[in-house]
Amino acid sequence: MNRRLRLAAGWLAPLATFAALLVAWHAATRLFDWPIWLVPSPLDVASSLWEYRSLLPRQFLVTLLESLAGFGLAGAVGIPLAVAIASSRVLERTIYPVLLGLNAVPKIAIAPILILWMGFGYGPKILVSFLLCVFPVVIATATGLRSTPPELVELTRSLCASKAQVFRKARFPAALPQIFVGLKVAISLAVIGAVIGEFVGASEGLGWVIVNSGANVNTSLAFAAMVLLSVMSVALFYALVALERLLVPWAQHDEL
Repeated sequence: MNRRLRLAAGWLAPLATFAALLVAWHAATRLFDWPIWLVPSPLDVASSLWEYRSLLPRQFLVTLLESLAGFGLAGAVGIPLAVAIASSRVLERTIYPVLLGLNAVPKIAIAPILILWMGFGYGPKILVSFLLCVFPVVIATATGLRSTPPELVELTRSLCASKAQVFRKARFPAALPQIFVGLKVAISLAVIGAVIGEFVGASEGLGWVIVNSGANVNTSLAFAAMVLLSVMSVALFYALVALERLLVPWAQHDEL
């Protein structure tokens, strides 16, 4: 029963906060009499979500696919790269400065060049998303691999385990909580990266909807697209939380 109460409280608290924000938003639009083209009310946004119900799901799916592709690529590249960095000081000194330099470059500055090189298709959006995601994945994974308890490594070695077995049985499982920290940071950045690419040059996606809505002074539709982006980010984050609970049951998850 206590577990059910905690679970219910975990859902009710954010829902109540969300409801309070909606009420405050609606009250502010009425109190200050903001015009709809400047700040739409929640009802105006809900109306746009319904009015453009044939347009928005398709654009949502486009941005979702770009985000997942960039995130997946970041995991496929970042985790093996972090393994290499954690296993070699030479590689760490060689690769880390390059990663730091790439991470320091504003992605909004890279996006137009990628559009020029790759056109207006999915490629530039996926690549911008990847560039935003890969750094936290590498850092978190390398930190986790280096934080393996020494006694656990010594125990596996005392059982005549090979280096590969030590990695598979001790280092990588012990690093999983840190790896998921990096993945949870990266998943929100993946959505941001996809939208940055769509802002710069696209013919579809929620970022494209926002740009065109601004050009046409359809603020309600722009807000509707932003609401969908928020829903996407939250859903992807908690999908990773659920996966973490499944794969890393020994980790502490009380904060979520």
